[in-house]
Amino acid sequence: PKFSNETELHYEKIMEDELCFPQLNNSCRKTMRSHLEATLIYSLLSFITVLTVFLNLLVIISISHFRQLHTATNLLLLSLAVADFLMGLLQMPVLLLHIQGCVILGDVICALHYFFAFLVVSVSVGSMVLISIDRYIAICDPMFYSTKVTLRRVQYCVYLCWVFSVVHSSWILRDFLKQPNRYNSCYGECVLAVSYIEGAVDLVVTFLGPILIITLLYMRVFVVAVSQARAMRSHIAAVTLQRSQTVKAKKSEIKAARTLGVVIAVFLLCNSPYYCFTVAAESNMVGATSSAIELWLVYFNSCLNPVIYVFFYPWFRKAIKHIDIMCGVK
Repeated sequence: PKFSNETELHYEKIMEDELCFPQLNNSCRKTMRSHLEATLIYSLLSFITVLTVFLNLLVIISISHFRQLHTATNLLLLSLAVADFLMGLLQMPVLLLHIQGCVILGDVICALHYFFAFLVVSVSVGSMVLISIDRYIAICDPMFYSTKVTLRRVQYCVYLCWVFSVVHSSWILRDFLKQPNRYNSCYGECVLAVSYIEGAVDLVVTFLGPILIITLLYMRVFVVAVSQARAMRSHIAAVTLQRSQTVKAKKSEIKAARTLGVVIAVFLLCNSPYYCFTVAAESNMVGATSSAIELWLVYFNSCLNPVIYVFFYPWFRKAIKHIDIMCGVK
């Protein structure tokens, strides 16, 4: 009897460690990792989450607080920062709780988690497209920029971007939102399955279409920037000045190419693995289970966006200094 009790207690301990809900017979099993691996993963992802919230919050405070930053371009940056801030505040912590493969917050939170994921990604991508259009008009048609790009028009574009993202997310998840647990095989699971048509529409709307638009616009912007630099060099009369100006022009061309290349490369780097994975899963080339690594790469783009789009702006560094001074005074 003593041996039997010890065996039973040992079995219960194993079940408690392996199952998400040991008291339920249909409970899902946890994803087992070593203590060192789990600590490293949680530390890294927690750092990314905090950094995403902090950086985007700085952008929101800077643009909202300082009146001189209330411009059409900065309004687009503000929309992007709000979307990325919500990603770090709402999505990343929930996904962090799901690392063990257990949904401990219930089906309602599971449904809201996926809905906000689609929503925030759509708004973030849409804001990047609007930013690329804004820069295209500013560089390629600077004479009419102030008349074409007004604050009210940009506000309407931002509103439409958010409304379209809500409609898009609701349509993609219309069946899932009605019954979040319809694809779950065990209790504590959060599985989303979309049809081939819905997946194809989402692929075009949130990845292929935006990257095509951004690439074409930035290629045109780069061509115009290079032609303007060459035109400036042709008006230099002095030989010595012309030589120094040539070096400066080449540096500006390289800087422009690097900046535009970083914008496109980071977007592709963060989003391509996820969409390639989903296409491969649809073709049964890989397992149907979702990949946390690919999903975290998409979310990590929200951490990099404030660095790419805002930290290159001198006004942001000045705003940070003013915020730091105000906090020091208080």
